[in-house]
Amino acid sequence: MISPNPETWTVTSLSKALRKKEISPVEITHKYLERIKAHDSQINSFITLLPKEALRAARHAEKEIAKGKYRGPLHGIPFAAKDLFSTKGIRTTCGSRILKNFIPAYNATVIERLQAAGAILLGKLNMHEFAYGTTSVNPHYGPVRNPWDRERVTGGSSGGSAAALASAFVPLTLGTDTGGSIRIPSALCGTAGLKPTYGRISRYGVYPLCWSLDHPGPMTRSVADLAMAMNVLAGPDPLDPSTSPVAVPDYPKSLSNNLKGIRVGIPDTFYFDRLEPEVRAAVRKAIWVCKGLGAAVKKVSIPHLPEASVAAFIILLAEGAASLEKWHRTRPLDLGDDVRSRLNLGAAVTAAQYLKAQTIRRRIREIFCRVFQKVDVILTPQLPITAPKLNQGSVSWGKKTEAVPSALTRFTRIYNLVGIPSLSLPCGFSSSGLPIGLQIAGRPFDEKTVLRVGYAYEMNTPWKDRHPNLD
Repeated sequence: MISPNPETWTVTSLSKALRKKEISPVEITHKYLERIKAHDSQINSFITLLPKEALRAARHAEKEIAKGKYRGPLHGIPFAAKDLFSTKGIRTTCGSRILKNFIPAYNATVIERLQAAGAILLGKLNMHEFAYGTTSVNPHYGPVRNPWDRERVTGGSSGGSAAALASAFVPLTLGTDTGGSIRIPSALCGTAGLKPTYGRISRYGVYPLCWSLDHPGPMTRSVADLAMAMNVLAGPDPLDPSTSPVAVPDYPKSLSNNLKGIRVGIPDTFYFDRLEPEVRAAVRKAIWVCKGLGAAVKKVSIPHLPEASVAAFIILLAEGAASLEKWHRTRPLDLGDDVRSRLNLGAAVTAAQYLKAQTIRRRIREIFCRVFQKVDVILTPQLPITAPKLNQGSVSWGKKTEAVPSALTRFTRIYNLVGIPSLSLPCGFSSSGLPIGLQIAGRPFDEKTVLRVGYAYEMNTPWKDRHPNLD
């Protein structure tokens, strides 16, 4: 029988229990809503909660399952979405004062696919304003607080999505990742998050920040849950011409407890420069775990990574300025200070700088193609640091300092630039009890191998079973 404690629930465990009728969608939804009511005042993960709508959908799912009309593994499973996914008849604020009363007339494709699979929308999640930041300290709806330490950030921009998972408010959330916005909060909150290949999941109905860097993706408590969600979310969409017709595998069937035959690449520079000693130690141990599971581990050289990171930043500034130009021009004082500052920077990017960044992008893609001829995945720290304090502006590396946003995106945004799949999952905790993240990246459209490596590591380590204390 499934435990009555939502802290232990995952998409996988709930799906099995629902299929066996050990628990009902209404019971599950009630439990989550009670937990949100009891604890989200501390975390601030939701902008809009939908108790009536969720319970109505849960009752409908319960009747369908009772009649044998089982839609699949997500039928009766609650989920919540970052508040930039369009939801028909439900406000979609993008974490901004400007859109506080915006109610879309249609659903994003990913919302449609989850609801068609029988999943139940619990609400819309807090985020960094317009997805343009790394902390989810939101000036309009309040900061999202890290469940492991309420005085620290969750990361951004999908901060509410990770915080709600870590707090056991919901087992599945949706996020977006433009420079690390799924993986950063996943790492800081000790959850699992996947940035898929560009074009693997539809962006239709997702408020754009940067059209060539934005990646929607699932966030959960475990890698197995990510695989289950990908079976529903992935695939071409006629409403989004950027989606790819590449065949979608059965992701859960690709998972394995061992890594025999898998070649793991460890970069010889960049990803192990300037990081906290406890992060370095945890990732080194993770490498040894993978080796013990049968993986062939080898060092790889990936040149021009610093240039690639700068190119990703230039593209972000330029496309972000274009995407939000209307609000920057007409309602600048309604934007948060940090977002307005980034838009000012973006407005100053020249065409020459943008085109040079695109040239670097093509070159770095070719480099990664060569690297993936030698290895199947690349394993690195997800972030060089653990969760910073809410008002912390910089981190120190000896006599030098680095701005927090720069530190949080240093190891993430390159994979947005080249569009390859990248997974974040916990690989340990600091001496102060803060999660440490591991990053696994793979070939374009090879999420199944990335998830396989993450699953094998996860099943042979204890980290996914640790939970923050909200009492």
